[in-house]
Amino acid sequence: MSGLNLDPVQLDRYSRHIIMDDVGPTGQQRLLDADVLVVGAGGLGAPVVQYLAAAGVGTLRIVDDDDVERSNLQRQIIHADADVGTPKAESARAYVERLNPDVDVRAHVAHLDQSNVDALLDGVDFVVDCSDNFSTRFLVNDACVLREIPFSHAAIYRFEGQAITVTPDSACYRCLFPEAPPAGTIPDCAEAGVLGVLPGTMGCVQATECVKALLGVGDLLAGRLLFYDAAAMSFEEVPVEANPGCPVCGDDPAIDSVADVDYAERCAVQS
Repeated sequence: MSGLNLDPVQLDRYSRHIIMDDVGPTGQQRLLDADVLVVGAGGLGAPVVQYLAAAGVGTLRIVDDDDVERSNLQRQIIHADADVGTPKAESARAYVERLNPDVDVRAHVAHLDQSNVDALLDGVDFVVDCSDNFSTRFLVNDACVLREIPFSHAAIYRFEGQAITVTPDSACYRCLFPEAPPAGTIPDCAEAGVLGVLPGTMGCVQATECVKALLGVGDLLAGRLLFYDAAAMSFEEVPVEANPGCPVCGDDPAIDSVADVDYAERCAVQS
């Protein structure tokens, strides 16, 4: 980490962080020195990008291959009507540049896959998985576990959300789900719908986990799956134990490279 180089404008911008004993100028400098990859600039990614940029995370890499659609605007709050048709990664970049000039925001208009995941993860301190499909979720998990990069995962459905943080010492996503469910068995938001404010809540949980991890404070959702029911306004935690038979983090892993996995079909180890 570099030395404390906060200028007067930064001391003013981040003053509510700096007066906290758990952050202070050293913690704020740590945020400014951090490099975070956000996978997806949609419903979950929007509040993640907002709050990480506002917090002063110095480098934000945003990867998304979709364009902004009008149906996104009910929940993807960093995009506006004028952005319809614009790549989401570019719209997110423009938003961050307006919000905080301290942030080096790097837009990648691409689908995260086996061909680019290594380059996108190079030098990253934390990953926030805001994807909306199983192939990307499993790829993020496998690549991060193999590189020992902590990450936050969340998913949303109608009124419900879930989140978990994976660290090098905790259970991983495959400990919960060794393989993806068969195609078509779980509807996406376009089929089932989603309450517009729900991804805001879950994305804020993910952003909080990221900031805590970068600062080294608090207790992460490692080994804990958090369920949120917006209709009942209730939270529930379920402990998640590391699976010794997990194909990526277990005692005898079958996956030692993302090249070993067929992410197009069940996200299973290639036979």
